[in-house]
Amino acid sequence: MAVPVDPVTLAQGPAQGLDLHRPDAPSGAAPALAVAPAVPPEAPLAMPVQDLRRWSEDQEHKVPGRRAPWGARAFVFGGGFLLTAYGAVQMYEVVSVAGSTTWLQWLLLALFTLNFSWIALAFTSGLLGFLALLRRRRPQAQPGPLATRTAVVMPVYNEATARTFAAVEAIRESIEATGEGAAFDYWILSDSTQADAWIAEERAYLALRARLGEDARLYYRHRQKNHHRKAGNIADFVTRWGGHYDHMLVLDADSLMSGDCVVTLARAMEADPDSGIIQSLPLIINRNTLFARVQQFAARIYGPVIATGLSLWSGRDGNYWGHNAIIRTRAFADHCGLPDLSGKPPFGGHVLSHDFVEAALIRRAGWSVYMLPDLQGSYEESPPSLIDIAIRDRRWAQGNLQHSRIIGTAGLKLASRQHFATGIAGYLASPLWAAQLVVGIALALQTAYIRPEYFSTEFRLYPVWPRFDPVRALQLFGITMGILLAPKLFGLILGLLDASVRRASGGGVRLVLSALIETLLSALIAPIAMLVQSGSVIQILLRRDAGWNPQRRDDGSIPWSDIVRRHRWHTILGLVAGVSAFAIATSLFLWMSPTILGLVLAIPISWASGQLGLGLALKRAGLLMTPEEREPPAIATAAKAIEARNAALGYDDADGVRALHADPDLQAGHLAFLPPSEPRPRGAPQADHVMAQAKVVEAETIDEAAAWLNAKEKMVLLHDRALLDRLGRLGG
Repeated sequence: MAVPVDPVTLAQGPAQGLDLHRPDAPSGAAPALAVAPAVPPEAPLAMPVQDLRRWSEDQEHKVPGRRAPWGARAFVFGGGFLLTAYGAVQMYEVVSVAGSTTWLQWLLLALFTLNFSWIALAFTSGLLGFLALLRRRRPQAQPGPLATRTAVVMPVYNEATARTFAAVEAIRESIEATGEGAAFDYWILSDSTQADAWIAEERAYLALRARLGEDARLYYRHRQKNHHRKAGNIADFVTRWGGHYDHMLVLDADSLMSGDCVVTLARAMEADPDSGIIQSLPLIINRNTLFARVQQFAARIYGPVIATGLSLWSGRDGNYWGHNAIIRTRAFADHCGLPDLSGKPPFGGHVLSHDFVEAALIRRAGWSVYMLPDLQGSYEESPPSLIDIAIRDRRWAQGNLQHSRIIGTAGLKLASRQHFATGIAGYLASPLWAAQLVVGIALALQTAYIRPEYFSTEFRLYPVWPRFDPVRALQLFGITMGILLAPKLFGLILGLLDASVRRASGGGVRLVLSALIETLLSALIAPIAMLVQSGSVIQILLRRDAGWNPQRRDDGSIPWSDIVRRHRWHTILGLVAGVSAFAIATSLFLWMSPTILGLVLAIPISWASGQLGLGLALKRAGLLMTPEEREPPAIATAAKAIEARNAALGYDDADGVRALHADPDLQAGHLAFLPPSEPRPRGAPQADHVMAQAKVVEAETIDEAAAWLNAKEKMVLLHDRALLDRLGRLGG
């Protein structure tokens, strides 16, 4: 049974480092071990909310002699414009073969031009990256000891502690091995809203701190309310403890970074006093479902081409992806305080995709934001199935479309506005593609069934037939597919030329087969993703908020009933489109067959995407292999071993309330880590608090209390010292 502690004494105790050996402790209470503070003394930094409507260049950090990469930008955007103009002319020739153009044909031309411009820019950016990587040189590590301090911060939100604490421990060990460990502190910043997750974090933290010793420089903070979600979590850290650190390295819950990678980023920050954010390129590892391994392969083989091109034309006007990047703490505090947007979500409220906005604001202030795409040792994980990525993508869609409220912010650099525009266009592309297909079907229907117009308003010798030029249409289709697939081909060529990548991917033949498998599966998934994203955009335009759910990070499959429920309308739409296209014209059916096939097979494709067995079967065959899968990075191997050890402790599977009751040292730690209670106004009791108090008071055993309390009441209990004391007095 847990040690009872007097609630009055606890309420008067300090927020951290509560000494339970005080001489005025309640009589009869068995002494518990004193618990060291979970956080150091605060070193606040002011983080003023930024004004998006006004900006003065006097506020800018001046960097003389910096030139934007106008040559690379001219290549990418000029080349993309020329390709788009060529495609538009060819499409005009396709639809105006009869010498007359209807409004439907003009609409098809406009939609095609918008969609073609998107893939044209991706092509020219990928081509730039490909040409650069053909003569790439690995970055040289800068020697010399670090003279600055960096906080390695991992925000968590109802995550499995076996995984997150394993990552923190493995990263710490890897950094210590570089000899620069003294320059880094480690923070777990919890926003967890589930009682079991919160107590599991505290158990894991206390156990890890006990193993590492008093000099571990390991800290843990739990926020009572996850105000502004991840952005608010980081802002809370910066405003309370940011003054201790020159830089902060921001991780995600699935991040892994080698010590060499982290130290290289810190040295790059030291060597470049004008840098505000330096982003690494995370590679996907540790995934085994079919969908995740497809994502993993694509990110490894094609990702460097895309990232290098983006890095070259962005230059020091780059972007930030929210994790696996190092940030200059004071510059971030001075310029990245995010305002709430007027109105309600999804377009109002707090900024959802905060990382793009933070990059734009810190760049507005003159600090550089750029990426080191060649830096090795940065990793993340992929969602395990098509449905999982669709759930995450819904939130990203809302965040990117919300940027339409921010793209006009005063003082932004042109490249920052381009990043916003690219993100918005990326999600509008799906409904535009869907609209293009619908208009194409309508035109085909018109061609097949509508009689020619014999008596038009203009004098003609012949009637006007709605027609297409099939030969030119086929040529344009081939050009479009070539431009669309070219970045994949660039990555494949580079993989074949790199002997180490080629061998690690199973040899040249297996690498080519893997690329073909990835292309085929991506082609089948594309129409499903088109409808999913189109639905997300429509929901957002209808003002429906996405909320924020924790991401599933395991390799588990999704129940068949959920898959059918989510994809039944995709299948029905595919069948209707297929029958309609075939009834109109066989050529139309063949032209639409990739889209029709993907939709008709949406349910089995989605089911297969989350299957561990299919992914492992391809792995055994040596397909979709990556160098990091063939020879796992040392940091990944260490984290996996630590995760297995952590999982055996069972913290994530335990009931938090029962665990707290059973362990007096855990209870002492929990009480010591609690911040001072916020005073509640008299005469205005909160329903959850009243119910939690009534249930705990009425309960005679811990089993009764644990069974009666709902999720919100458990969180109330864990924040209330008096209720925790009452809980400790319950029988086992």
